[in-house]
Amino acid sequence: MPAGLLMAALAVNAGALAFLAIPRSAEACTNFLVTKGASTDGSTMITYAADSHELYGELYFWERGKHTPGARRKVIEWDTSKHLGDIPEAPVTYRVVGNINEHQVAIGETTFGGRKELVNPKGGLDYGSLIYIALQRSKTAREAIQTITSLAEQHGYKSEGESISIADPNEVWLLEMVGKGPGQKGMLWVARRVPDGYVTAHANQPRIRTFPWNDPENCLYAKDVASFARAKGWFSGKDADFSFSDTYAPPDCKDLRARDGRVWSFYRRVAPSQSFGSGWVLCRPGAEPLPLWIKPDRKLGPKDLMAYMRDHFEDTELDMRKGVGAGPYGLPYRWRPMTFKVDGRNYMHERATATQQTGFSFVSQSRQSLPGVVGGLLWFSVDAAATSVYLPMWAGLTAVPKPYAVGTGSFTKFSWDSAFWVFTWVAQFTYLRWKDIIVDVQKVQRELEDGFLAAQPKVEAQAAALYKQSPAQAEAFLTRTSTEASERVLARWRRLGEELLMKYMDGNIRDAKGKITQPPLPEDWARRIVEESGDHFLVEGKPGDPPARTRRAGRISASGGKTPDDRNMAADPEGSPTTDASPTGRRGKRDGSSPVQPLDGCRGCRQGGDGGALAWWLLLALSLLGRLRRRKRRGVS
Repeated sequence: MPAGLLMAALAVNAGALAFLAIPRSAEACTNFLVTKGASTDGSTMITYAADSHELYGELYFWERGKHTPGARRKVIEWDTSKHLGDIPEAPVTYRVVGNINEHQVAIGETTFGGRKELVNPKGGLDYGSLIYIALQRSKTAREAIQTITSLAEQHGYKSEGESISIADPNEVWLLEMVGKGPGQKGMLWVARRVPDGYVTAHANQPRIRTFPWNDPENCLYAKDVASFARAKGWFSGKDADFSFSDTYAPPDCKDLRARDGRVWSFYRRVAPSQSFGSGWVLCRPGAEPLPLWIKPDRKLGPKDLMAYMRDHFEDTELDMRKGVGAGPYGLPYRWRPMTFKVDGRNYMHERATATQQTGFSFVSQSRQSLPGVVGGLLWFSVDAAATSVYLPMWAGLTAVPKPYAVGTGSFTKFSWDSAFWVFTWVAQFTYLRWKDIIVDVQKVQRELEDGFLAAQPKVEAQAAALYKQSPAQAEAFLTRTSTEASERVLARWRRLGEELLMKYMDGNIRDAKGKITQPPLPEDWARRIVEESGDHFLVEGKPGDPPARTRRAGRISASGGKTPDDRNMAADPEGSPTTDASPTGRRGKRDGSSPVQPLDGCRGCRQGGDGGALAWWLLLALSLLGRLRRRKRRGVS
């Protein structure tokens, strides 16, 4: 492989990082929820980005099973892989492919943390275990809510506060939950059904505030959800005024910006007619909270949700492609930590939906019109969503394709057979020159995803027909289809990495004919360099010319050629084009003020000069006069 040495180094670094104790950030993960009345084909859909700097992206799998009375199952904490204990196994468990099961129940989550005193370190079940056990035991979203909450009552809840998205072919629910603190089993929780035709989102900040207390068809809750807070002194009003979010996870300005900012960006894109302002997420006084759910301007499909999962606040005041942090090529990511201090004050970079530390993400579809193993589908990707490919993984898979299977690679073991590592490899190239390289990445990304989306109706019609004859035949067909798609994606992405290495080596760009080109620096970045360094990089005039005292920033040609006023400018030593950050030329500044002429020795005089030129001549005259006087004193004429 052309990049073998590079990836060997990357693998070594990844292995070293794995030994660092990096906690899972509460700014991790994003979910979008879409009801069937808000989708183009009657699907319920949820999205999930599992974001963590030490999460290896792979597709989990549990086969369906029947279990003998008294059987028990191990509980392994998802974030740490620690064995928390054993619990009784259910008599029957269902097949699970990633985060969807054979009955088309799909689950995602985001961690909001909440009050630290509500964490029970000795709880028997963590949030990840609850999710995957619920998937193995539930035929509907309501059953999943019952499974999660009852298991926590029996065995205790170990994790921080969580928002859980749950969908089945008919309903979409949002469950929010937090523990009761050390030594106490159970959870404090509220679950609300998203009205049909609406969408919602959550991103590490609980969304449920007040809720109906007498509407079990649409709202479920723990009996002590408000009374517990009263006993703690956190709430003293009537039940109708109780806010789950404000009580158990009161936000600050950092929370709104890093978390609800992602909800705002989703809302503004699906419902531009509602003109959602940024006041709430920017913590402006008097701004109203974002609504729990909204009606989109149009119905949404999987392709729409894939695009929203790649959002970097483009074309908003939070656009991550802008500013010094984006570098010269508009990189929409900021390396961690997100926060920093200057002169004792706290600052924070933006946190968009798309982020570099995604382990895996998906867009789910659950459809009542199809058999469970066909209608249940994950559009699954690994690594950062913006530089990855969503491909179809049906609930009917009998095995996970090797590039995405558990064990093909790991966070500490690089493998060319691992989709996660191949996507990570290509992403590293993309980060170096984002605005150029992402164009090449997106071209291949669209080709693959559009091909899979176009083939979906035919594939599923054939699978549904096979299912009527034999469910096993349908499952085998879908497994082959996903395996072929996986192999195609892996091969194409490896080839893309090789192409990018050849095209962008050493900071150059090969054109369509393979010729090396050296595009100029982006104008705004060239200007920034000159503004910061003054005349440090200035190269004008000839040897022997007097030193320049005043220079105009940014007099460099954007085309790489000489401007009419730069007849004597030296060419770039390596013959490379240079950059002009001054499109206004010598006609003046953008604000209409008078132009500032450069001084290049005598050239400043020939062009009429200015105060700097006059001062130079005055100093020269005084110097000559002093020399004459000294010669006279020595008797030299």
